[in-house]
Amino acid sequence: MNVSGVLILIMAVLFAAGVYAMLERSLTRVLIGFLLLGNATNLFLLVVMGRPGIASFHGDGSPEQMSDPLPQALTLTAIVITFAVSAFLLALIYRSWQLDQADIVEDDEADIAVRERADADEETMGDEITDADDDATTDFIGTVTTPITVLHQGDIDEIRDDAPVDHPGADR
Repeated sequence: MNVSGVLILIMAVLFAAGVYAMLERSLTRVLIGFLLLGNATNLFLLVVMGRPGIASFHGDGSPEQMSDPLPQALTLTAIVITFAVSAFLLALIYRSWQLDQADIVEDDEADIAVRERADADEETMGDEITDADDDATTDFIGTVTTPITVLHQGDIDEIRDDAPVDHPGADR
């Protein structure tokens, strides 16, 4: 296994561990997961960069010998974004610790009500559809208030209706 293969394997492990850690209810684990995702992104950009070469602003050498500056700029941007979001998460963790002496996000009354409403809606979802409704694709069938009016070439002189059709022998 070459160096790129090892980096890809490490990157995959970091992505998997980061996503797993971010799915926890603890804000500290969310922060650790986000840091793992940031490092995995930096490794991804390092792998994408390819073979290192001379600096592109130096001017010595051919373009084949120069390294691509775009992945390097994206890596710096990813580092800055990871740092800013980490600082924000640390502030959230600190404030949560001040208020509750814990960094675990608990369900409040609104979360419980939404979960119960979703369960009740899921049970009654199939009851609203009847056999008469199966043929209908919209509520506006056969009414005067149809929201879409299809215009053809004969309706308005300025309309140019010469688009190709899918079926042979169709009138234009």
